[in-house]
Amino acid sequence: MKKIRESARDLKIVRECDVLVVGAGPAGIGAAVTAARAGADTVLIERYGHLGGMATGGLVILLPHMSSGGQRQEIMGNCQEWVDRLDRIGGAVHPSRRELGSSDPAVIEKWRHYFSFVVNDRVRQSVYLDPELLKCVLNDMVEEAGVNLYLHSWGCRALTEGNRVIGVAFESKEGRQAILGRVTIDTTGDGDIIASSGAGYEGSMDSELRSAQLALVFRLGNVDFRAFCAFQDSNPDKWEETKKKIFALGKFRLAPFPTNRNDVMWVNNWVPGRSCLSVEDLTWTEVNVRKIMREVRDILAAETPGFEKGFILDTASQLGTRGSRRLKGMYRYTMNDVKNGTEFDDAIALLPSLRKTDENLFQIPYRTLVPQNVEGLLAAGRCFSSDGPANNLTNLIPHCVAFGEAAGLGAVLANEAGVSVRDVDVQALQRRLTAQGAVLPDRVKAAKALA
Repeated sequence: MKKIRESARDLKIVRECDVLVVGAGPAGIGAAVTAARAGADTVLIERYGHLGGMATGGLVILLPHMSSGGQRQEIMGNCQEWVDRLDRIGGAVHPSRRELGSSDPAVIEKWRHYFSFVVNDRVRQSVYLDPELLKCVLNDMVEEAGVNLYLHSWGCRALTEGNRVIGVAFESKEGRQAILGRVTIDTTGDGDIIASSGAGYEGSMDSELRSAQLALVFRLGNVDFRAFCAFQDSNPDKWEETKKKIFALGKFRLAPFPTNRNDVMWVNNWVPGRSCLSVEDLTWTEVNVRKIMREVRDILAAETPGFEKGFILDTASQLGTRGSRRLKGMYRYTMNDVKNGTEFDDAIALLPSLRKTDENLFQIPYRTLVPQNVEGLLAAGRCFSSDGPANNLTNLIPHCVAFGEAAGLGAVLANEAGVSVRDVDVQALQRRLTAQGAVLPDRVKAAKALA
């Protein structure tokens, strides 16, 4: 392979800060807002021109399973604040708090057509949201918290001194520059900063898993969701035939889902055999899903009530990437932890499962965010330390927000105490998390009360 050598150059340091967060998706918002509210001088850099990552630009407009089927909601904190703010401006649809855990037939009937709202005949807290309004809500949260924001800025390489990350080089219209941070948090999803930090990562993934598949999500406007639901109920065999025709277009699954509006639906998809770390695969997915998208619309319009006058409203401005690099951390969360419901003294998140068969709540330890041998760095979001199957169950948007909150507070506590991120007082971290609304295991809360 031919190569060319780049000239060495000095990078302009445009800013120094306490906490540097790279990537403004769900984990990045959780980390940056939390750190800034705790008083840290915080910088957030993002390669796109908007905040929210997959939840906005990726059009993944479902926040699934914020509760496990009972009356208690396990995922609260920053993610719940998103929902509360969206509720005030008509940007979300979800069950009310009093409906959580309900098995009342009337309540079940009200929500059963909304995917993930009813599991095992119990209502769970899940949310369909308006991605454009969420962009605005996240702008408000970041600005109100005092985060220093750099959009259109691609964090591309960790800057290191020995085994310590001291900041990040980023590219923008102004060229290549640098920001230094006492603690850097990789919330890029793909572990872009981890990859160049020396921290180590793994990337193997079972090709059959959801997380191994790409997506280019799109929305259809001028549709009638309620008419489509009635058709599904009265003609299930016909709908199965239509789904088979759609699958035959590209040999991958596409399915329409509701939104917060009756006249808009979104079409999610699962493209196998492509990597979100390959530019060629990313390009192929963008081009070919758009080709198939037009035919999908035509088939739905011709065969499915509710879609007769539908049109393509938009496509995601960023590709749906579900899984790639994962940190080699102080603890590797595995499927054994999932199956056994492993309890952790350093739990920083309590996660409901998206599978009907899982009875356990998943406890995620702080150590999964901390590299084994590199200082000054944390990882939050789907690049946390885990094996592929466990990551597949614990990398959804609400999960990532919770990881980000923990990383943001972990960075603040490390700086305040003048210690490594691996030596943070975990009980202090847990106290701060619960104080801002996070739900942690009852056992952890009881232990802290006795301390």
